[in-house]
Amino acid sequence: MALLMEKGSEPQTESERADLDAIAALKENTAIELKDKGNEYVKMGKKHFADAIDCYTRAINQQALSDSDTSVLFSNRAHVNLLLGNYRRALTDAEDAIKLCSTNVKALYRAAKASFALNLLPESTLHCQNGIKHDPSNEELKKLLRQIESKKMEHQQREAQVSKAISEAKDLVSAIKSRGLKIGKAMYQELTGLRKPVLDKNNILHWPVLLLYAEVMSSDFIEDFCETEMLSAHLDMMFSESCKPLSWDQEHNYTREAVELYYEAGSGVSLSTTKILRCLLEGTAASHVENIGDEENDANDNSNDGSSAGKGSSKWVKVNEKRTLHDVLKEPNFVIPGIPVFFVVSKRSSFYKEFKAGKWAPPP
Repeated sequence: MALLMEKGSEPQTESERADLDAIAALKENTAIELKDKGNEYVKMGKKHFADAIDCYTRAINQQALSDSDTSVLFSNRAHVNLLLGNYRRALTDAEDAIKLCSTNVKALYRAAKASFALNLLPESTLHCQNGIKHDPSNEELKKLLRQIESKKMEHQQREAQVSKAISEAKDLVSAIKSRGLKIGKAMYQELTGLRKPVLDKNNILHWPVLLLYAEVMSSDFIEDFCETEMLSAHLDMMFSESCKPLSWDQEHNYTREAVELYYEAGSGVSLSTTKILRCLLEGTAASHVENIGDEENDANDNSNDGSSAGKGSSKWVKVNEKRTLHDVLKEPNFVIPGIPVFFVVSKRSSFYKEFKAGKWAPPP
């Protein structure tokens, strides 16, 4: 009896051959019925997609159909997996279908679509091109190929933006290091956002500068303070007679002659090269990049990283307004908190004595 024959043995009698033919026909009919049932489940909607996959899987396991018909089963299962968002499974099924029948255009389309969803753009392109080779008028494949090309262009533009952001940030770090400046953890970002210095084509730094009125913790912001400019030039403009008094300065204490600038000495630790780069890349196209390739410089910074500047010096240091911003920032006890921050006080204010006596500190 054919059912009791050993695997791999040949039928010896007409009866055994007839039994095998009957079994093969039964398995073929079962596979076709399962395929049709699976197709019906697909038409019934998402709630029945799992049933459709089960039917296609059982039909494949019958191993009773030709390569081209089995290719259709794998392609159909790929279609359902695509609809479910199971892109990796869909790609595997579609590629199995293509192995069995390289001219299966639906399988090629589904392989291309799954690859596209997985961001495997070269593979997606190849599947599309092969599909169009077998069916030159297939509009779905042509449309998908256009989408792939568009996404490739987006990736190239993105990579260019990332490369530019990293290059600009490294140039900034180089400029900062060559000037002997120390950068610490960014402060007052609720007031400044993610503003950063800019290095112009003449290798001159332009800083965003935050001015804090310590007495009331109000602020002014200078968007572009060239490092070669003196602080007095900006104060002359801000407190000129043509400018309105500060809205909270009811006693008109904050006049050009009365205001003084201070910075907080030794207020933080100097960051390593990589940490400075990370800060400069925040908010850019390269903010997500893990390896920015500056670990070598970090090794040289290890002796300085985490060290506080200006230990033992006075907390508040008066700024000489006739000096350039560059010269002030170079002070050994000045750790720039992301961007330069200066505190504005008035000699006429009752707050002045408290500030000078070191009895005032910025709110945490």
